Amino acid sequence: INRYSSFSKGDCFPCPQEGCPMMGHYADRFPAKLKRINQKYFLNTAADPPFTSWRQRAFIKLSGVKKTRGDINLVFHDKEGNTKEYQITSGVLSQDEIYTKYLDVEINPKLVKKVEFLWIKNPFTLLWARLGADTVNITHGEDGHR
Repeated sequence: INRYSSFSKGDCFPCPQEGCPMMGHYADRFPAKLKRINQKYFLNTAADPPFTSWRQRAFIKLSGVKKTRGDINLVFHDKEGNTKEYQITSGVLSQDEIYTKYLDVEINPKLVKKVEFLWIKNPFTLLWARLGADTVNITHGEDGHR
C-alpha cells in the first residue's frame, strides 16, 4: 500500500500473518520489510495520551423500517467505565444495506466490556419508526494495535 486513501479504506486490514510492521525501536522484528527502499508507513493516532489506537472493522446490518434517516453510532465501553463513541454512517439508512467502516478505536480490544449500538433519529423521522441492529460484528487485526 503506498497511498493513505488505500490505508484508510482498509486495504491492509487485517495485518499480515507476521503482524503489523512497527516503526522505531521494534522495527528490527520485520527484517524483510527493512530491505525495501523508500518504505512508507501510515498510522492514525488517538487525540489523547498515550495516543494508541487499534484498527477495527465494524460490520452492521440493520433491521426495522425499510428506509429512514439518522445516524448510526457505536459506543465502546471498557472494563474501567471509559467510553468512546464513533459514527458509522449518517443520512439515509436502509435495512437492505450492509454498513462497513474501519475505525481507529482508542480502547484496547482486550479491555472492551461491551459495544453499544445507537440509532440517533433525524428530527423529521416518523414517531412510530423503529430501527435496530440485525448484526453488529467488530473485528480487529492480528495483534490489534499500532
